[in-house]
Amino acid sequence: MAKLISFVIPVYNEEKNLPLLYGKLKEILKASNHEHEIIFVNDGSNDGSASELKKISVLDNKVKVIEFSRNFGKEIALTAGLHNCFGDCGIMLDADLQHPIELIPEFIAKWENGAEVVVGVRSNTSEKFIKKYGSLVFYKIMNRISDTALLPDATDFRLLDRAVISEFRRFTEKKRLTRGLIAWLGFKRDFVYFNAKPRINGVPGYGTLKLIKLAMSSIVSLSLFPLKIAGYLGIFITLISGIMGLFIVLEKYIFNDPWSLNFSGSAILAVIILFLVGVILSCLGLIALYIAHIHNEVINRPIYVIRKKENF
Repeated sequence: MAKLISFVIPVYNEEKNLPLLYGKLKEILKASNHEHEIIFVNDGSNDGSASELKKISVLDNKVKVIEFSRNFGKEIALTAGLHNCFGDCGIMLDADLQHPIELIPEFIAKWENGAEVVVGVRSNTSEKFIKKYGSLVFYKIMNRISDTALLPDATDFRLLDRAVISEFRRFTEKKRLTRGLIAWLGFKRDFVYFNAKPRINGVPGYGTLKLIKLAMSSIVSLSLFPLKIAGYLGIFITLISGIMGLFIVLEKYIFNDPWSLNFSGSAILAVIILFLVGVILSCLGLIALYIAHIHNEVINRPIYVIRKKENF
């Protein structure tokens, strides 16, 4: 029985790539026995992406377009696409043609064989040194401090069963890492390994600064470890300070300074104050991160704002 497959594609300044992506996607879908819908989410592009999407949607009523009122970011664009898709499964992919579209039948085959989440994993990468090793460090940290295991080199190129999409829609946080939330959901998963293709046109929408912000937000949202650091640091400094204080008392006052260290009262006080100030500043800095995160959640603004829709 034919099923409906939804494609969710975030778009930010991909004017030249859109016709190529659409053409390749339709070519692959010709051999499929399933129905499909293609949902482009225009994430506040400031080039000609909107007009290109308009042309495509006029020619093909299976192409649906969600246009944001401004740029909300890729994670939110993926969320909007999943919120508005109707398929028995959804396939997320980038618009820059770095995700190999020819592997889509393999994703679908694994889904038909029982996988509820099929994850595309990069076997190679042409990313710059900072981005590549920064990603490696991020995943190592996250997998040490978080209860949710994240697979290094896993991408947003993935298929989600309708059951997974339905559960994903229940998430309400504004600051989000989509692949982290999907990993938290669990479900039966399988993997497709691929070689990342070089970008043909345009520049990446996520620069180093944006990726750092996303990493920080993900650490705060997926782990409580940073908050616990303050407690661990406080215990460590308290123990060291206690040992140091005991040593000073024994050396100076019990054994009458046998090593001639000549600890003065002001020096002792300065060290104690320095340690306490460090503890206080560490606690305040970490608590501030969580207060900011709580603030973003409790103000309850909409996750995104849609200017208009096409073909829905």
